[in-house]
Amino acid sequence: MSVHDVAPATWPECEALLALADRFAAPVTLLVVPHYHGGVRADADPGFVAAVRARLARGDEIVLHGYLHEDRGADPRSPVDWFRRRVYTAREGEFAAVDASTATALIARGRALLAATGLPPAGFVAPAWLMNAATLEAVGRSGLRYASARDALIALPARRRIAAPSLVYSTRSRWRRVLSRRWNAAGARALRGAPRLRAALHPADARYPSIIADWERLLARLSDERRAVLESSWLG
Repeated sequence: MSVHDVAPATWPECEALLALADRFAAPVTLLVVPHYHGGVRADADPGFVAAVRARLARGDEIVLHGYLHEDRGADPRSPVDWFRRRVYTAREGEFAAVDASTATALIARGRALLAATGLPPAGFVAPAWLMNAATLEAVGRSGLRYASARDALIALPARRRIAAPSLVYSTRSRWRRVLSRRWNAAGARALRGAPRLRAALHPADARYPSIIADWERLLARLSDERRAVLESSWLG
């Protein structure tokens, strides 16, 4: 189970999601954004740092989830690229279209900021799972243990892919919420026999009782059928 977009600005919503995870005794992979949308940096909020450290002490882990969580790359050059960066995600695919030097610098800056606060990340997850080849190269050289795609973990530096599909809700509009609820219900049934399955929660989920109710039902079922472990435990 993972909670995405963890930052000072989103922490109240993250706490609601973590309370849900705690009901099922599920350890959580926290996807921390060091400087979320250019707002309050993680290291500038002692209360946030203390709260995340407390989660680590109880058995959770953290990974680096970009640096700004904003897409500042060149404009999309194809309809497919436009759809991925403007529709699938609303200009948050920070590593969808960066060059190798930019990816390397952002990853290094994020790691340094988290390390300075005593929050060393185990891996890297690009915002919206949009990670181009240059970024994967940069992560592979960074010393982090793994990267993540929507449907797999990538053990580094060997780039061994470990199938691990994710269930995730899209909440930006009513039609997205309706469709993603149906999609996840069908996906959970189709993936019932999958050896690994990830539940990817986002702060915005906490704003919608229908989404939280869906997560409660899904996590209850998964807790009966599976053992909850941290993402990094699959790398062994």
